[in-house]
Amino acid sequence: MLITMICLDKPGHVELRMKTRPSHIEWLNITKPDLFFVGPILADDATTMIGTLYICEFESLEAARAFQKQDPYEKAGLFERVIVQPTRKVLPA
Repeated sequence: MLITMICLDKPGHVELRMKTRPSHIEWLNITKPDLFFVGPILADDATTMIGTLYICEFESLEAARAFQKQDPYEKAGLFERVIVQPTRKVLPA
């Protein structure tokens, strides 16, 4: 099942993000989810990280939500809002 995760940081928490980033990257390298895309959501300045976007394959929605709860960013309390929902690819075909 293809899943989209949109994780938006709490305002003013760039320092927490940067402090937690090495453990977040290490966790992704260890867990090795079936990734189509993972990267930061950027502010209008195209530099400042304000969230994280995942598009990944999981066995189920429940498995995706359980995975997201283990993210070091989540555990550090970085996120203000998290959306984990199924999606499907339409284009390019």
